[in-house]
Amino acid sequence: MMENGQSKSKVWIKPLAWGIGGMVAGMAVCGILVVSLMPRLMLVTHESRLGFDETVTAIEQAIGREGWTTSGTTNLNQSMARQGVELTPQVRIITLCKAEYAKDVLTTDRHVSSLMPCRVSVWQGDDGKVYVSKMNTGLMGRLFGGNIARVMGEQVGRDEKAILGGLLR
Repeated sequence: MMENGQSKSKVWIKPLAWGIGGMVAGMAVCGILVVSLMPRLMLVTHESRLGFDETVTAIEQAIGREGWTTSGTTNLNQSMARQGVELTPQVRIITLCKAEYAKDVLTTDRHVSSLMPCRVSVWQGDDGKVYVSKMNTGLMGRLFGGNIARVMGEQVGRDEKAILGGLLR
């Protein structure tokens, strides 16, 4: 027996409880940070240096210059209007693909096909400015790892910078 009447076997209980409590609190803080930061990390938005139509045209032209193709630009305002919904701020979605990158990913990781093809949105903010948003392919690639990290994180990310380069503030 110890001098204060406690046995040696019970001395470790209090530090263990504090350790477990600290670990649970740390996990809770990490969880809160992930939930609050992930939306801002998953999408990248920048202000355009050009007007709305000029931004859309510049991106469409850069897609071809960088060896990508586009399956079109969707005018969300018109699409929604056909459904009886009016949207005042302008929004366009430009769909782009580079077949060799798509094949590289789909050969090993078909489950990510729901993220393909790439999309870039051009939209008008409430402040009247024009913005360009896209998925953070570098982060997405790192989250998946392996071949996806190589293609999305390196090759696609590099090409996206070239396509949008000089256009963004």
